Amino acid sequence: MNPDTVMPDVEALVTEATNAIAEATTTEEIRSVGAAVTGKKSPLAEASRALGQMDPEDRKVLGQRLGEARGVVEAALESRRDELRYAELAAEMAASRLDLTEYVPGSVPGPMARGHLSLVTQTRDSLEDVFVGMGFEVAEGPEIETDWYNFGALNIPPAHPARGMWDTFYLHLGEPESTLLRTHTSPVQIHLMEQAVLNGTLPIHAVMPGRCYRRDTPDARHLAVFHQIEGLVVDRGITFADLAGTIETFTRAYFGPDIHSRLRPAFFPFTEPSAEFEVTCAICRGEGCRTCSQTGWIELGGCGMVDPAVFASVGIDADEWTGFAFGFGIDRCAQMRHQIADMRALIENDVRFLRQF
Repeated sequence: MNPDTVMPDVEALVTEATNAIAEATTTEEIRSVGAAVTGKKSPLAEASRALGQMDPEDRKVLGQRLGEARGVVEAALESRRDELRYAELAAEMAASRLDLTEYVPGSVPGPMARGHLSLVTQTRDSLEDVFVGMGFEVAEGPEIETDWYNFGALNIPPAHPARGMWDTFYLHLGEPESTLLRTHTSPVQIHLMEQAVLNGTLPIHAVMPGRCYRRDTPDARHLAVFHQIEGLVVDRGITFADLAGTIETFTRAYFGPDIHSRLRPAFFPFTEPSAEFEVTCAICRGEGCRTCSQTGWIELGGCGMVDPAVFASVGIDADEWTGFAFGFGIDRCAQMRHQIADMRALIENDVRFLRQF
């Protein structure tokens, strides 16, 4: 060994390095400490360079000790780096955490704001009140239906072009039966008629409100998830005149005496004859605007006499019983009654909009 070469105190170097690592409190600090204790200018690196001036026997012993020391320092460095990284991540998550615990009245100082039903729910309740006043009962059904109830029993067999009008979201496609999110509340009509035949409780006078799903592109008058209310009357001697009178009575009762309805010939697989019914645009009062496409009328829904094929699918004798059905959007009713130009406002959760109702 060169007489001028001093044997480094490896244990002291390790102690000094691990103390510096333990004192680091941030990932930025540990990065700097890491460079100081393991970098090219660190005491360990300088001790390694001194090996070249030593005798082979001393070089072997000291080289082994330095290798072990570097391993200890790097392990301590990695452990501390992980600790600081996790601590900073936890602090960041805690700072951005939402408190989803139940609010306990009185736990927060100041007056407690009182919420209210959404505009769509308020509209549904109002519609139910109107139809109950007209002698209808309220019925509900599942939002997940089989292909039979949503299409087949309503005279819409597989590959029928009308299915394109109700493109929807399938939960299971294939044998033995496809299931899907219902495209309308018409399946509830099938359930009601099946139960009435089974229990012998005909006639039927009912409305069916609920949520529906279609793959529609949202615009001023359409939403992919919307709310619908349908009506069904099955009795002896029902005619199209009864349907037209029911629609007009509802329109005036709900929207006011200056709003009227009109029927236009249309096609629906489950009614024959069929019609679309429109009401006077409540935004422009029939003058023409963007919402009604300058026509002065807003299409509210469809209606018609129940097709004998639908009666046959549920076991009702079409020679003895007749009936009519209608359906329209609850969201569209809210839009017309409150003169909302764009239906998308109903789902945007703008508090300034919601507080108006």
